[in-house]
Amino acid sequence: MLSVVFMEIQPDCGGMDESVGSDTKSVEKQEKMKRSLLKDWKTRLSSFLQNSSTPGKPKTSKKSKQQTFSKPSPEEALLWSEGFEELLASKYGVAVFRAFLKSQFCEENIDFWLACEDFKKIKSSQKLSSKAKEIYIEFIEKDAPKEVNIDFQTKILIVQNIQNATTGCFTSAQKRIYSLMENNSYPHFLASEFYQNLCKKPQITTEHHAI
Repeated sequence: MLSVVFMEIQPDCGGMDESVGSDTKSVEKQEKMKRSLLKDWKTRLSSFLQNSSTPGKPKTSKKSKQQTFSKPSPEEALLWSEGFEELLASKYGVAVFRAFLKSQFCEENIDFWLACEDFKKIKSSQKLSSKAKEIYIEFIEKDAPKEVNIDFQTKILIVQNIQNATTGCFTSAQKRIYSLMENNSYPHFLASEFYQNLCKKPQITTEHHAI
């Protein structure tokens, strides 16, 4: 069964600082919670990988379109290490990377980036305006459900831009989040055991039976 190594949570990824207390019981409690969290996410990620690679009847609903990709070969997975853009070019790669970010409590970064990519494809000016406000409410405003880590000046610029929405409303913010993921989360993902297992070729064992 595939497993994932949970790397140290970085400050810009929405993680929480951990401190080691002097009290033995406190330390044991922290370790127990850590093991519980690790086991939970190991199960979820392994289940995700298994479900993605299991053949079955194709789903027709719109919500199931993202489930139509197939498990990559070790060679394809290895390509993801050549550059962050290679990872984002793969639907399966994006899905696995998001699962990894979720384990580090910062999946809002990839969600925002993907929302911006979809936003740039909108042709209707009316739809651009309404979608821009949705993205702002979900990712940008203070205490948003999936608030991303961008500076105050960029937030002010976005507020100005969405008054007359264009496809470039979130360009600056999207570039910052891309940089955060590329320089922080992406290297941690490549170092994870979960990714390393995707890159391994199946071992063919030969058994010699006695006559």
